[in-house]
Amino acid sequence: MRGALFGAVLFLAAGFAAAQQPPVFSTTKITDNVYLFRYQFHQAMFVVTPEGVIATDPIAYLRPQAAQTYIAEIRKITQAPIKYLVYSHHHYDHIAGGKPFKDAGAIVVAHRNAKARLLELGNPEIPIPEVVVDDFHAIELGGVRLELHYTGRNHSDNSLVMLLPKDKLAFSVDFVSFDSVLFRNLPDGYLPDWFASLERVLPLDWERMIAGHPIPGGRLGTKDDVRAQLAYMSDLSQAVREAAAQGKCWDAAMKEIKLPKYENLANYASALPMNVERFCNYWGRGY
Repeated sequence: MRGALFGAVLFLAAGFAAAQQPPVFSTTKITDNVYLFRYQFHQAMFVVTPEGVIATDPIAYLRPQAAQTYIAEIRKITQAPIKYLVYSHHHYDHIAGGKPFKDAGAIVVAHRNAKARLLELGNPEIPIPEVVVDDFHAIELGGVRLELHYTGRNHSDNSLVMLLPKDKLAFSVDFVSFDSVLFRNLPDGYLPDWFASLERVLPLDWERMIAGHPIPGGRLGTKDDVRAQLAYMSDLSQAVREAAAQGKCWDAAMKEIKLPKYENLANYASALPMNVERFCNYWGRGY
């Protein structure tokens, strides 16, 4: 009896754990014609209009099935052609897998700098953009206007903010951090430009923001999240600047700097030292 009871408890616990795990992919309706597609820990936005679909980031790096699933999810909603595929920036984890969209007739759009980098890299799984954006570009399709804003260098030198003015809805990837410290040592991060880029995001006409990765709790971002990131980066920068003046960059600063005000942020323990390392590069070495 005791063994049977123990087995039942294990069975129930396993079922509960499985229930806690999100499905591999999901599609969520955000507004009348805007949808959020998630595959594992990456997200993309697509816009459905009577004249066609505007898709963003294929999110199929090392998993080609994600792009096919993405298209299948679009097809559950509409049979309208996929007219555009917009890259948020050139990093593979977000834009690999665009070939099925291109084969379906989509015009690929990205920032001019993204096109230059992709031409250099020559990855066959990532179609080269046909339409390039400098500071601003608008796509008009089926009564919907999607604005593409370049706010300067940040997580890359080619990140675009995608804005739907009618819905006051934006989509940005990776350079706005939600409830988390920054990614590792900011491997493609530009300082001090990142601060100015975030300052340019705030005046844009949006109220909610879809992120390139799920935000804890499944919520959308707000301008308060941008302000919170600016506060974190400012406090981090000041702490590292003081440490650099004392000759503590890199190793001592990475061990000693703690920002307890932000210890509730995701990846605080693992990534804060790496964040410090990047700011040490700037304040301690000038690069």
